[in-house]
Amino acid sequence: MDQIYIESTKSSPEISLNPTGTLRFKGRSIHENAQDFFESVISWVGKYINDPADTTFVDIQLEYFNSATAKYIIVMLQKLKEVRLKDKKYYVNWFYEEGDEDILERGEYFASVLDMEFNFVEIS
Repeated sequence: MDQIYIESTKSSPEISLNPTGTLRFKGRSIHENAQDFFESVISWVGKYINDPADTTFVDIQLEYFNSATAKYIIVMLQKLKEVRLKDKKYYVNWFYEEGDEDILERGEYFASVLDMEFNFVEIS
């Protein structure tokens, strides 16, 4: 399985998906067509969960994202929950800037809806 790296733009985040178990999302995500952008990410995650690393780390550090992106974050995290069915571990690290209650609350909402434990990491 190959690593995927997508460089950030003004409207899309930097994405790094590594089969060794590190998945990173950083930046802004305000796509007009989120489906096209996230199609390869969702496909990669679908393959990854068939043979995941012993420990998977998902680092999400989005400074802003729209509702279309939120949908794909939920889809991706739902798929990643299947990692534990293979007796593997996963950790979701949700980064938010100091004082950014909106991003923190969105992370708390995702954790609640998905019934997943998130590590909330404040950055200055």
